[in-house]
Amino acid sequence: MCYGVWGFAPLAYLPLKAIDAGALEIMAHRSVWALLWSFGLVILTKQLPEAMSYFLKPKLALLLLLSSVMIAINWGVFVWAVTNQHTMETSLGYYLNPLINMAVGAAFFRERLDIYGKIAIGMAVIGVGVQALALGHIPYIGLTIAISFAAYGIIRKQLVVTALGGLFVECVFLFVPSIIYLWWFEASGQGHFFDAPSNAFWFFVTGPVTVLPLALFSFVARRLALSTMGFIQFIAPTISFCIGLFQGELFTPLRALSFAFIWGGALIFAFGAWRRFKELKTAA
Repeated sequence: MCYGVWGFAPLAYLPLKAIDAGALEIMAHRSVWALLWSFGLVILTKQLPEAMSYFLKPKLALLLLLSSVMIAINWGVFVWAVTNQHTMETSLGYYLNPLINMAVGAAFFRERLDIYGKIAIGMAVIGVGVQALALGHIPYIGLTIAISFAAYGIIRKQLVVTALGGLFVECVFLFVPSIIYLWWFEASGQGHFFDAPSNAFWFFVTGPVTVLPLALFSFVARRLALSTMGFIQFIAPTISFCIGLFQGELFTPLRALSFAFIWGGALIFAFGAWRRFKELKTAA
């Protein structure tokens, strides 16, 4: 379900684009409402005392501040892309993300890269190259989304924090500049929140769309096999890709070829994850 929500997330931002809300305004509202939702969830799960303790550890708080910058870049580029007819490029980024994680793990954390991983990464590199030819420039949207989310994951991997507690602290860091920006934006008469109840509703929706999938993910991740996780994580970008396609985004034969390489790399990645899981299960 969490990957389904992530996949359909672009649909939550398109109504805001229709009322001429810009990416910065949407992003600021997303941060504010995400804080309120994450606060409610840490209260509900009784994680608030632990989450608040993170602020008292300078090194931990600094790293969470850094991770909040990475996720802000990721969120911001995603929102701008889906509200400017580049939803397919966001799907490219999330297809690439696990492959980039694999490459970074091998390069910096001495994680073993098997033959399936090498082939998957090679196909992804070819796919990005073909995508660059199809677009006429480097696919910076997809690469920024993939790299920022990979950097976010690397930082969070080093931290001993809960998923919801860490997200709550990140949202606190993002809340301050967001609420200042929204105050100025509304005071200058450029805001859209108070124009109509429907506007307020769609801005409010950005909160649960941000927080609930992560909460669901943290719940099911411990209960699903790694091979299953390796496969279903591609559900979200597939849904986003279809949304972009149905919106009429440009999809030339060359661009189709680039996605064929990306999809091939993703399938090989998933197959490799399944093989590793089977080997571990047999060894046990």
